[in-house]
Amino acid sequence: MQALVKFWHKHKWSYFFIAPSMILFFIFIVYPVAQAFLLAFQKVDLRGGTWIGFKNFTDLGASKLFWSSLQHTFVYAIFVVLAWITSSMVVASLIQPLTNKVQSLFRAAFYLPNVISIIVISLVWIWIFEPDYGFFNFLISSAGLPKVLWLQNPDIALWSIVLSTVLIVPGSGVVLYSAAMGSVPRDYYEAADVEGASALQKLIHITFPLLKPTTLYLTVIYTIAGFQIFERVYIMTGGGPINSTTTIVQLIFQTAFSDFNFGRASAEALILFAIIAAFSFVQFKFLSTDVEY
Repeated sequence: MQALVKFWHKHKWSYFFIAPSMILFFIFIVYPVAQAFLLAFQKVDLRGGTWIGFKNFTDLGASKLFWSSLQHTFVYAIFVVLAWITSSMVVASLIQPLTNKVQSLFRAAFYLPNVISIIVISLVWIWIFEPDYGFFNFLISSAGLPKVLWLQNPDIALWSIVLSTVLIVPGSGVVLYSAAMGSVPRDYYEAADVEGASALQKLIHITFPLLKPTTLYLTVIYTIAGFQIFERVYIMTGGGPINSTTTIVQLIFQTAFSDFNFGRASAEALILFAIIAAFSFVQFKFLSTDVEY
């Protein structure tokens, strides 16, 4: 007991200073998450809720829209993560041999789009994909090819959104990969040169393994961002045409704030959380070898 009193007298001001942040964390993070977990097992509308067990989850299992939204989200996330990791690493490799000042210039240039609202970027892409006077159809028409309904054709609308995402090299990945490459000891490359290793061999056996911590981090955050895609789809297509671009987060939004079925929306959110957690676990399992945190 004396040890506890002594500990409190020693550290009470530390807890006093972190108390406001912890209170806000519990009010705006912990409590809503716990409430969403409880709502997932209830039938909830504007008048209140009643306990129905796993019915929300069984109803989702029989919903074609739910499964199609999951499929759209998976397709988007997989292609975007692969493209972003690859493009970030390639761009960082290209600017690495440059001087520090030039590297800083390129890092800033690639990071600049990150501070621009995704709403503005989506509006720009709507103009690019516009069927009559959009930039892409202008290029296609100049080549003598028929115009394409990029966002109006259900067969290619989702791929158009994927294209609009992968063509933007993520600045965060470029900055982090560039910093990680700059921290690789030059002794390793000099030793490889003595052994007669080629540039490809040095890339595979030295650079890639030492970039694994950065790759793990970027893969996890890009996967989470990919599964949480909402604004771009909401602005560019609204989930259409005929639900061909509806994603799981947009379905959660529609279920909660259009249908006012908060219980089912909470169940969808819990399933999304479980999927993201499972993917993150697998990524840590296969990419965290020899990585210490």
